[in-house]
Amino acid sequence: MEEQVRAVIEKLRPYLQHDGGDIEFLYVQDGIVYVHMLGACAGCTMLDDTLKDGVEQILIEEVPGVIEVKAI
Repeated sequence: MEEQVRAVIEKLRPYLQHDGGDIEFLYVQDGIVYVHMLGACAGCTMLDDTLKDGVEQILIEEVPGVIEVKAI
């Protein structure tokens, strides 16, 4: 599962980087993916929308077993 999560995150990174942000995969535990948001994403008022409606939605669709994404 970890390799699949890493692959999806790598596909998403250019979109975040285009707006000055970035995402770093930390680990996955019990179906929850833990990430660290960087750059313009850190502290952005749209972070929750980006995380839940973007990153989480895509990971749930593409990686069996993922149930949630949390930013640390």
